[in-house]
Amino acid sequence: MSVSLLNGSGCLDALTAPGVAAQLDAFVTKTITPEPREGNPPVRIVETEAGMLNSIGLQGPGIDAFLTETLPRLAAQHLRVWVSVGGFSSSDYAGICERLEERDDVDVVELNLSCPNVDEAPESAAEIVAACRERTKARLYAKLSPANSDIAESARAVVAAGADGLTLVNTLRGMALDPATLKPRLARAFGGYSGPALKPVALACVLACARAVDVPIVGLGGVQSGQDALELIAAGASVVSLGTILFTDPAAPGRIRDELKCEATARGYGDPLEVRGVANG
Repeated sequence: MSVSLLNGSGCLDALTAPGVAAQLDAFVTKTITPEPREGNPPVRIVETEAGMLNSIGLQGPGIDAFLTETLPRLAAQHLRVWVSVGGFSSSDYAGICERLEERDDVDVVELNLSCPNVDEAPESAAEIVAACRERTKARLYAKLSPANSDIAESARAVVAAGADGLTLVNTLRGMALDPATLKPRLARAFGGYSGPALKPVALACVLACARAVDVPIVGLGGVQSGQDALELIAAGASVVSLGTILFTDPAAPGRIRDELKCEATARGYGDPLEVRGVANG
């Protein structure tokens, strides 16, 4: 089957769940920053009626420890590795990309341009992509926010700046209140919202960007079944990523892969990728 399945960054740890990672076509790391980060204070994760809020805050080891400790262990599992990169300025992003440039165990660099749980870089997404492209020849995917007022225009801008593909979408900023105290349940009040309710937003963003640019698109947001995956492909995705479902169903990659093939076959398609763009008329 030609449709690849990935995990959403931060939704799976391949080192503690290698069996789950082995079901995927590539593994996407947690977002790596220049320096180690402890992340945000707890409480950092809460469940909601139709999804989950997280406010992890890009906790991670930093690029040095990632290169010397984490990446070799991932490579030993024979995984195709996509490295999610973050920062607080274009030079942060570009510096990490340069460090990754000579690593043949990195398949794709995904630029996390839209984390709702930390302060954003002052530069635009296109400026960050351009800075990274100057420092690396690696394949760059830009991960964009669904909160963008014109995501199609953002897609055009990052592709013009050198992005080879898009990841759509990141989480939406949300909040949950304790029913007794009416205070925010997350320590920082706000967090990134993910889960089934994000799918209609993801579908709209994928379709808008597929109409605007001709690059590969990773569809991400609310995928719980093969039907959900097929819908993202119909909207224009060529790769599907699994997020919140991995917290509750470690067998999801294999199940969704089988369901996706069955859903496509039931509609007369020999390969699910043949459905790509059907929603676009």
